[in-house]
Amino acid sequence: MKLTKYEHACVLVEDGSARVLIDPGAYSHGFEQLTGLTAILITHQHRDHLDVDRLRPLLERNEGVQLRTDAGSAAILAEAGIAAKEVRPGDEFDVGTKVSVHGSQHAVIHPDVPIVPNAGYLIGDRFFHPGDAFTIPDVDIDVLGLPTGAPWLKASEAVEYLRAVTPNIAIPIHEAVLAFPKMHFDLFERLAPEETRLTVVEPGTTIEV
Repeated sequence: MKLTKYEHACVLVEDGSARVLIDPGAYSHGFEQLTGLTAILITHQHRDHLDVDRLRPLLERNEGVQLRTDAGSAAILAEAGIAAKEVRPGDEFDVGTKVSVHGSQHAVIHPDVPIVPNAGYLIGDRFFHPGDAFTIPDVDIDVLGLPTGAPWLKASEAVEYLRAVTPNIAIPIHEAVLAFPKMHFDLFERLAPEETRLTVVEPGTTIEV
């Protein structure tokens, strides 16, 4: 399995013949010219995870690509004239590799801010992208996309989430709101479970796991 990070929460997962892009949002760049995608997965409707204006030409370049989203994103896309298949917790589907859906709600930002739907995706039974949530799947996670900085997230919560999931590899994501993300990366490395290896993937870089 190969993982390419395109800033913030956008990740390309290549597993066999599958090329799965997750969360092409407003804070992410470098994904725009991708071709050969088998699926585009959206965790939730916030613009840093779903940039409708750049999604449309991406779909045009990838004819036949499966577009799967949470309920909130599906509604927004429908208003824009883009058809997406809505996913629910417990769903499993094939996009060239197995994808399963975990979790249903975004983490709390503030009691006065409405909670929106959020879908976490487990790709190829290995890489888990939680979106903006602390979802702990009921299966072992090999590689975790670890949210690092957000209005809904404290560093202590990220560490506790990392310890609860206990992946073999943790890859920091969702860090575009931070001026100095290395401070958080160092904290994760120091406080991670012994069996977890922290792997920082710079934007535009591909790693094999």
